[in-house]
Amino acid sequence: MKIIILGAGQVGGNLAENLAKEDTDITVVDIDNLRLRELQDKLDIRTVRGMASHPDILRLAGAEDADMIIAVTNSDEVNMVACQVAYTVFHTPTKIARIRSTGYLKQQEIFKNKAMPVDFTVNPEQIITKDIAQLIQHPGALQVMDFADGQVQLVAVKAYYGGPLVDQELRYLKQHIPSVDMRVAAIFRRDRAILPEGSTVIEADDEVFFIAATKDIPTVMNELRRTERPNKRIIIAGGGQIGAGLARALEQRYRVRLIERNRQKCLELSETLDKTIVLAGDAGERELLLEENIENTDVFCALTNEDEVNIMSSMLAKSLGARKVISLVNNPAYVDLIQGGEIDIAISPQQSTLGSILTHVRKGDVVKVHSLRRGAAEAIEAIAHGDKNASKVVGKAIGSINLPDGTRIGAIVRNGQTIIAHDNVVIEPDDHVILFLVNKKQIPEVEKLFQAPLSFF
Repeated sequence: MKIIILGAGQVGGNLAENLAKEDTDITVVDIDNLRLRELQDKLDIRTVRGMASHPDILRLAGAEDADMIIAVTNSDEVNMVACQVAYTVFHTPTKIARIRSTGYLKQQEIFKNKAMPVDFTVNPEQIITKDIAQLIQHPGALQVMDFADGQVQLVAVKAYYGGPLVDQELRYLKQHIPSVDMRVAAIFRRDRAILPEGSTVIEADDEVFFIAATKDIPTVMNELRRTERPNKRIIIAGGGQIGAGLARALEQRYRVRLIERNRQKCLELSETLDKTIVLAGDAGERELLLEENIENTDVFCALTNEDEVNIMSSMLAKSLGARKVISLVNNPAYVDLIQGGEIDIAISPQQSTLGSILTHVRKGDVVKVHSLRRGAAEAIEAIAHGDKNASKVVGKAIGSINLPDGTRIGAIVRNGQTIIAHDNVVIEPDDHVILFLVNKKQIPEVEKLFQAPLSFF
């Protein structure tokens, strides 16, 4: 597949790095020559310097025979015009644009071929807001991923010393939770992936990914972790798009305070938010946090545009007694350094956005992708098409399917019903199959399994 990425920033660079590992023909366009040189030094890609929306630059990048253009520059307008040019001049089949302005996104009729031909829009702020809201909803989770329109969730938790499942074989899981059908999809131990078997023993500090029907997630989490009280009091540092969006999403269910330095923005937020208490000040000031009873705060979310401010204010909040801190970190190099120490969870915008874009890159009928472990692993929702004669998976029991190494089927959603994947479960036409891959090199093989037969068309 030939893909042109417009924009070499954090999102574009991270996307190029992930796709370059998959033997994809990648060209990156940006006006920053230094940034392009950095990417070319470490990745096997082409780069073109110039304005991403100009026809001559797109032609130089190979738009005449590109399969896809992914416009992720910092300008919504440049991204939209680039897609327009790709459609009108080069007839590019698939066009994806990062759109940050909610004003554009509210008017979806804009993104039509007769208007602005963008096939798929990606809004990082909305994705991050949803991710953080789910983490707050599920105390103890490191990551929460939705599949099948929210019917199934894949959740990552860290096993703790003294937990009921630590030092126990997975085969005894059913005895602990007899009322719930669930499956452990993968275990990461000291950054090494383990595909679980019945005899696999969970160790303390293991990162355990399990899949279950959404309604059963709280029950399973209570078995894997010490029971945590529900979150009630939330403090958000930063009143930008993510901070304001999160406050709006949470304020009906939680007691939310939002701290913002800019007084004019504070006035605007106080008028648009309903129940959130908006405070003018610096979230890095010890006195302010103490005044707001940081020691009784369940979750402190640092969501400003500056990594250093987020990290330092989160560490301060934790030291003053906040039960859990979540920090937005743009620099991927910081994520591994800080998560799991003073900072409970580090959210990477690039990582959150990556899955949404990969959903449209994957071949076969893939309807959802979540990127995990900083791009090292993936969870995919694919639809099985055809019949037992034409398909490689339909009509076959899961135990008899020749899955690539490092791949595990976690669950199936059939007509609104969640079926946890056991070896004797037979896949039927139109099943939504949720897979976990710890080795991204096997993605082409998984795609082939779910490519619809010609007779389907």
